[in-house]
Amino acid sequence: MVSTHRAELGDFLKARRAQVTPEEVGLPPGGRRRTPGLRREELAQLAGVGVTWYTWLEQGRPINVSGQVLDAVAGTLRLTDPERAHLYRLAEATPLRPRSGVCASEPVLTEILTALDPLPAVITNTRFDIVKSNDAFSDLFHDWHTLPCVHKNLLWCIVTEPLARQQLLNYEDEVPYLVARLRTAYGEHIGDADWEEDLARLRKLSPEFAELWARHEVTDCTPRPRHVVHPTAGELHLTVTELSVPAHPDLVMFVETPTDALTRERLPLTRRSLEPAEA
Repeated sequence: MVSTHRAELGDFLKARRAQVTPEEVGLPPGGRRRTPGLRREELAQLAGVGVTWYTWLEQGRPINVSGQVLDAVAGTLRLTDPERAHLYRLAEATPLRPRSGVCASEPVLTEILTALDPLPAVITNTRFDIVKSNDAFSDLFHDWHTLPCVHKNLLWCIVTEPLARQQLLNYEDEVPYLVARLRTAYGEHIGDADWEEDLARLRKLSPEFAELWARHEVTDCTPRPRHVVHPTAGELHLTVTELSVPAHPDLVMFVETPTDALTRERLPLTRRSLEPAEA
């Protein structure tokens, strides 16, 4: 039987193979092709592996896979570093990242988030479930949570909440990035009941997510722009920075900083209420 990891590996390889053109690897176009990208036999030849062996790899058969062979396949597919790491995880050729049994205490995380205010900041798990956020973040994105949610989740709110789609100006860049980050994290949670249930539900709710998920794109975290139109503050330009929480590998902190003076000036206008000053 094909294991879940190996099935995912096969889908990933097929998706990446379809994105490499013959011209990119020095092959002639070769006339009309039934499918885009390289043929299996072409990839096998370029990687220096047997066609039958590579076919079995894409079919998810339980064959032995060495690091040297995976490197050859990764090089032929022109995989990025995060894609190469994802390939190794799916092939179960490298150990999973060790997890720490010690988690930062909730009061400490709350204090850190509070100290970052007025910068919007939130802590999520690698599935983007919101674990804790500061008031600045809750105020800025309050309108993105008008629909009932199974749980508060950054990605769910963006792809299912109409107001989020309207207010996030660089939606077309942000959503594929978040899905690729989710796919990267999924490599360590394949078969996990909670993950599988959430992914199945989100694919059903959002055809857009289902299409992006089927691309098998993975990526590392990187600082990125977020352009938002707020109903009170107007247009805001922010940089999103992801920070790891060393005591807990499954947690990520997102901090949003203004990229220009006008955004910094307008940011206080996003606050829904201000605490009265003490006498």
